[in-house]
Amino acid sequence: MDPKHAIDLGKKHSAVMVDLKFVDLIGKWQHTSVPFHRLNADAFEDGFGFDGSSIRGFQPINQSDMLLIPDAATAVMDPFTKHPTLSLICTIQDTITRQNYSRDPRQIALKAEAYLKSTGYADTAYFGPEAEFFIFDDVRFDVKGHEAFYAIDSVEAHWNNGRSEAPNLAHKIRPKEGYFPVPPQDTQMDLRTEICLEMEKVGIEVEVSHHEVATAGQGEIDMRYDSLLKCADKLMWFKSIVKNVAFRNGKTATFMPKPMFGDNGNGMHCHQSLWKDGKPLFAGDGYAGLSEMALYYIGGILKHAHALAALTNPTTNSYRRLVPGYEAPVNLAYSSRNRSAAIRISTYSPSPKSRRLELRFPDPSTNPYLAFSAMMMAGLDGIQNKIDPGQPLDKDIYSLSAEELKDVPRMPASLEQSLDALDADHEFLLKGDVFTKDVIEMWLDYKREHEVQASRLRPTPFEYFLYYDI
Repeated sequence: MDPKHAIDLGKKHSAVMVDLKFVDLIGKWQHTSVPFHRLNADAFEDGFGFDGSSIRGFQPINQSDMLLIPDAATAVMDPFTKHPTLSLICTIQDTITRQNYSRDPRQIALKAEAYLKSTGYADTAYFGPEAEFFIFDDVRFDVKGHEAFYAIDSVEAHWNNGRSEAPNLAHKIRPKEGYFPVPPQDTQMDLRTEICLEMEKVGIEVEVSHHEVATAGQGEIDMRYDSLLKCADKLMWFKSIVKNVAFRNGKTATFMPKPMFGDNGNGMHCHQSLWKDGKPLFAGDGYAGLSEMALYYIGGILKHAHALAALTNPTTNSYRRLVPGYEAPVNLAYSSRNRSAAIRISTYSPSPKSRRLELRFPDPSTNPYLAFSAMMMAGLDGIQNKIDPGQPLDKDIYSLSAEELKDVPRMPASLEQSLDALDADHEFLLKGDVFTKDVIEMWLDYKREHEVQASRLRPTPFEYFLYYDI
């Protein structure tokens, strides 16, 4: 869609406002709105000014004037505003140089796609994320110097079996038994369908919708794969739609990786493949029907997995989920069909077009523009340097002994470890100026100061349980 058609779309729906969306470095959508009459063809080049000094990870106050440049191809009518509003996703430029802003995550994804083409290996990287979420009925939390707590609740939750609900109709979901139950246990069928319908309004093709493993309202809705940048845009819309549909139904949604103890958390398995001239490049006659290129791509992912974790699992909470022997694959191995490996090769279809790899350790707290770009750059490094992924591990890794696993590398055990790994291993991200030193340093500084150090300073309720009477 070009600027004219974007403007015509707004006129067709009698838009009165234009919502300009952009993503901060950490991965949360921000927005500002202007009257629709301000949107003309020049605005798509001249942009709209804003103050970037209060945006996480952006410029200091003495360099804070920035421009939002709308992308006409992203034009849709916002499904949640009371008054007709045209929504546009923007990239960011410097007001003085008119150069693309290096810390703009969407610019990084654009550069990643350009770099892929420049290598000659492929022209398109396809991604298909499976972002899990919880929809709760009530959430309360607070952190103060003298107290800290969180409390979540859901009508589906097993801990409400004995609660007086006047009447309690039972049919609660036991821990880890939430995968595919029908109503009345699955209370969110209609709500997920409402999410699907809103997704379709903004151009996201839905493939499947279902309840997930955990009790208390865990769900998954999978979108059809798309190219790197478009998929990242769609994932931002998806997260926004889930939260807003839940909110207007009097509920609250979260993509937090591990919001409760004792049941599964939220993962985001990422299917990915490379194509060129409309042809899949990961299909071949190697292991599990993979090409040599695909195996080298896997080699790159496995080699850089510790550094990738700082971007694919970027919160302290991410590592409550990545615990050996529990729900998420932490052993860095690949395998056909095997969901206990960090990389799974799908066998649902023998078609070459379906040949892809599924990276299973990422979670939906990530910034998709950064995570997708980083995964692709790691895979390309594997192809460029012909990195051998080693032998596949076609066993149930969860059932293997410590002796059998001693030579299998694992994911980092904490955000601090993953940030240290990224600090030591990020040259592969700098190729083609996709990521810059400035972006890596800002990411490391922000995460270390605002998350790792801030968490380290605060006692937790469980520490009282362990140590109060010591």
